[in-house]
Amino acid sequence: MTRIAYLLTQDRGGPVDVTVRLAATLAADGHDVRVFGPVPARDASLLDGLHEELAVADKEDLAAAGRARAALRAWRPDVVHAQDRRAGLVIAGLRFARGPRPALVQTYHGVPDDVAEPWFRGSRGAAGPSAYTRTVLAADAVVARVLDRTIVPASAMGTFLRRRLRVPAGRLVHVDNCVSPASPSPPRGPVRHLVFAGLLVERKGVLNLLAALSVPGVLPPDARLTVVGDGPERAEAEQVARQPPLAGRVAFLGFRPDVPDLLASADALVLPSTMEQQPLVVAEAMAAGKPVLATATGGVPAMLDVPGGPVFLAPPGDVPALADRLRALFAEPDPARLGRLLAERAHTRYHPEVCARRHLDLYDELTPSCRPAKHP
Repeated sequence: MTRIAYLLTQDRGGPVDVTVRLAATLAADGHDVRVFGPVPARDASLLDGLHEELAVADKEDLAAAGRARAALRAWRPDVVHAQDRRAGLVIAGLRFARGPRPALVQTYHGVPDDVAEPWFRGSRGAAGPSAYTRTVLAADAVVARVLDRTIVPASAMGTFLRRRLRVPAGRLVHVDNCVSPASPSPPRGPVRHLVFAGLLVERKGVLNLLAALSVPGVLPPDARLTVVGDGPERAEAEQVARQPPLAGRVAFLGFRPDVPDLLASADALVLPSTMEQQPLVVAEAMAAGKPVLATATGGVPAMLDVPGGPVFLAPPGDVPALADRLRALFAEPDPARLGRLLAERAHTRYHPEVCARRHLDLYDELTPSCRPAKHP
């Protein structure tokens, strides 16, 4: 039996949610799993008996990184899987440890915030990110060469890592993220209750969403928006939402651990980000049978491309196009049909059992060549 260690340095966000579901699924199937890192802010109970708390709060804290590597080595795993950028830096040091070592894997969940879609896609003349971000990406490239495999949840990210960061194709593998199974509840009538869920930062586009909803003729009289999440743009977003025609029709809930329940009570998800890879909230909305309006960034178009269903996509950062797509979503005559199609796709691609099988296939491929540690 493969002994699998997951390392996290964060307590919330997509990488944490994926790790919790994946670890819990593998443990329920009888595998020896342990998650090292902070206590997750969401669904921590799923890791009862599977979690060892440790902290690496800063990538420059070499002592904390050393303690994390020592804790991992003491458990003697066959596979160590880093689930965020800082965790990848930590486990890269295990490559140079003496004696038998585990297989080393990371999931590359996303690029830094100032990487724009045109540069990400390799468009000629596109403005690149800051010098600091280029340094971060250079470090990412080194880590991806040191580790045995880097998992990318979206094929677009694999293309970026190969072309822009020159990571060898043989070190990359595509495995979709996973979300908790849900009982689909498609909207019973026209879309009138939208949900946005995510960090309130520039990249997530909440201000663009509010601007698009404020365009005359877009927002039906009985429509409303619920904003789930927190961040530096919250104060400005709340101020915008107090103005007509949004006044009294936008609710800000802050960070919530019950996003699937909030999605279930809404009609549709809207996510107008300027950059994404394979956002979990989109997969969660699909699993719940909800139509999704999003921007054509990263792997999102591939997620929502279901045969026979309308696709509500707008170019990133294009407020007029976003307003047009919102009008179309509110006018969609049969949103329930689209919700059912998306739920079927989510069950096929993002169910935890599917995700667990793909990860186990990778771990089984790697462990013979990595001289797994002998267990007592």
